[in-house]
Amino acid sequence: MGKQFTKLAQADIDFIKKQKVFYIASHANNEVNLSPRGYDSIYVTDVNTMYMIDYLGSGNRTARDIEDGGEITILFNAFEGAPKILRCFCKGETILKDNPAFNDVSKFFSEDMNAIRQIFKFNIYAVETSCGMGVPIMEYKEERPQVRNFALKMQKEGKFDDYVKEHHTPINLKAL
Repeated sequence: MGKQFTKLAQADIDFIKKQKVFYIASHANNEVNLSPRGYDSIYVTDVNTMYMIDYLGSGNRTARDIEDGGEITILFNAFEGAPKILRCFCKGETILKDNPAFNDVSKFFSEDMNAIRQIFKFNIYAVETSCGMGVPIMEYKEERPQVRNFALKMQKEGKFDDYVKEHHTPINLKAL
């Protein structure tokens, strides 16, 4: 049976650091958006705050939902070792590259920030854990570098900002 808390415990933070994949769901007035994420893209700064770097993708629906005041759920689950599921229920903020906070927050990450579209700040208001015994045990092999490489190539060619403006602004996604 699951348990709910108002903040992350140190064991939860340690668990998050070990995960190679997590899922982010968002919702605001439209369908629920759910996406798997990887890379070294999430960082916990305290028991109620997490940051996530955001690469280019097929859309920018998380930013749209945040902009519309929506809810965010981030789910981590163990594929190796002891079973566990951890959900963080959050409100989000989008930190764009022209925001001075972007440079401050980018120091938390080892990724090349030239390939990052934006950073999300998540203010955690509830944490829920459950057993995870129904999740299969799977072995991690390696990252897929395609998204990172595509973003770095766009940056190197001077096309990154134009690509983001054309394809990934929350305004472009409102019609979905």
